Amino acid sequence: MDKKRTVMQTITKYLTLLVLCFIVQLINAQDPIKKPINHKRIEALKAFKETIKQQEKDFLKAEVEVINSQLNKGEITTETAEKLKKEAAVKRALNIENRIAIVDNKISLYQRNIYPENKDADAEKENKIGLMVSNRTFSIKGNKREPKYDVRTSNDLLFAMGFNNAIIDGENLSDSPYKKGASTFIELGWNWKTRLFKNSPFVKFKYGFSFQWNKLNLDSNGYFVQNGNITTIETFTAALKKAKFRTTNLVFPVHFEFGPLKKIERSDDRIRYINNRQFKIGVGAYGGVNVGTLQKLKYNENGDRVKEKIKRNYNTSDFVYGLSGYIGVGDLALYLKYDLSPIFKNQAVKQNNVSLGIRVDLD
Repeated sequence: MDKKRTVMQTITKYLTLLVLCFIVQLINAQDPIKKPINHKRIEALKAFKETIKQQEKDFLKAEVEVINSQLNKGEITTETAEKLKKEAAVKRALNIENRIAIVDNKISLYQRNIYPENKDADAEKENKIGLMVSNRTFSIKGNKREPKYDVRTSNDLLFAMGFNNAIIDGENLSDSPYKKGASTFIELGWNWKTRLFKNSPFVKFKYGFSFQWNKLNLDSNGYFVQNGNITTIETFTAALKKAKFRTTNLVFPVHFEFGPLKKIERSDDRIRYINNRQFKIGVGAYGGVNVGTLQKLKYNENGDRVKEKIKRNYNTSDFVYGLSGYIGVGDLALYLKYDLSPIFKNQAVKQNNVSLGIRVDLD
């Protein structure tokens, strides 16, 4: 009863706090007082009038440069050049007059009325002003970022899974103490890919980071035992239902990827390269650290089901490194990785982890 009462009191406190927060927010939302004249907007608009003048002067300067260039090339006469310059100057003067009048009208509107403050100054930032002068365009862009014509570096999500085992000195893979079908691996990470050549997408440099979970399922009722600096496989006293050994590694893989990419020319004058069912092959290496080692045991003891999770280092290598490669089409590839670093350091018999599976690079 005391425990239930404590739980109910805790729930009541949190509910009361939640209701109070809601009431305060409601009061603030309905408060009609905090609505001063928007001085920030007015000041921004006044400042924008100077910006208008400078913009039109810059546009006039650009037009005059074009006219002078045509005159120097002999495309127009001196009389025509002077006439074009006067017309441009008149046009720019009228533009300044009309645009400033629009801004003055807005300032008068804000001064007559009450509006809530807005953090975005309502200065009339024109997104794009196009000027066509002798088939040339001059533009001023606001906050809108101009799209890149060509992006040489892209990124993708890496997911891989498959079978895992160990190559042991002096033994064949068929004699491995680990179950072949039940020993698996999973890899999850993020990669970047950069084209090495500007005008050719055939060679890419791929780099990033990923987590690798390498699992070994022991056979013949065996499990790992750590005795000081020695790690051995011993026979368990009871009948083991499962004996799983897992290492978790954080690695930083690098690959050279070879293969064509499909060129896409977009309507907005951009180009992109995509792997649309194109052949690819990657070769490289990885290096990183072991961030965790875990052994799971399942067995029956005196009629009870027992599950043990033992977290020890089991003398596994602190630093891991190896070779890897893949071959495939599009996002899907056959993936092979081999640890050059041993699973267990300073042991009489060297064991190296090896994995084979499917790799998916999701752009």
